[in-house]
Amino acid sequence: MQLEEYIRKTLGNKNILLMTHIVLGYPSLDINREVIRQMAENGVDLIEMQIPFSEPMADGPVIVKANQEAIETGTKVRQCMDFAAEITSTYDIPFLFMTYYNILYQYGVEQFLKDSKKIGIKGFIIPDLPPEEGEEFFKLSREYGIDSVMIYAPTSTEERMKYLAGYGGGFVYCVARKGVTGKQTDFDEEFNSYMSRCRTSTNMPLAVGFGISSKKDVEALVGKADIAVIGTKTIKVVEEEGVGAVGSFIAGLR
Repeated sequence: MQLEEYIRKTLGNKNILLMTHIVLGYPSLDINREVIRQMAENGVDLIEMQIPFSEPMADGPVIVKANQEAIETGTKVRQCMDFAAEITSTYDIPFLFMTYYNILYQYGVEQFLKDSKKIGIKGFIIPDLPPEEGEEFFKLSREYGIDSVMIYAPTSTEERMKYLAGYGGGFVYCVARKGVTGKQTDFDEEFNSYMSRCRTSTNMPLAVGFGISSKKDVEALVGKADIAVIGTKTIKVVEEEGVGAVGSFIAGLR
């Protein structure tokens, strides 16, 4: 089942879906494994797995630190691939890779897509690859049937949004505000106006991330977005309360 079809089908039973984010190798792949188990068992609908990169430009301090520590402890792209293969065969929800283009370039773009397809990855989120610079990648992702998730920002014009949507698949990731991940987001009139621009520019489902951290935040997105993305907060839960607290945190978001 393709990503968009899965999202629409799952929305038949829920008023909004949850997508979570983890950094592979932080604090360890063993802990990643346990975190994913708790996420899946407590109703997460999609999970984006970040392959660590030394300069994660779209990420805030918590995720930057997680990337750096994962690299320092020796997490390699090949290990991430092997781990992902294990996880996708264990859980019946879509998994996506989130990373930066240099990782794909070093690995070999087509080989990366080929290996990702083989292990069942459903989508890619590559924040630093605009269509103007990624012709080969977008062409190959269509050929291999893995969705490229495009990113909207509050500064994007409607014309730009429509242009980006033409390259994307699965859903569109709407960055809730300017800046990087992790800070709190205000769901005010400006945000509502932005979301209505996002909605008119594409027929694909909309995911909202950056600063989503509580049940109140998720509820504020119902009717405006199709997917709420929880990233930084889950990392903080593991750091502050331990891996055992993830399940109840996720369960409490609905």
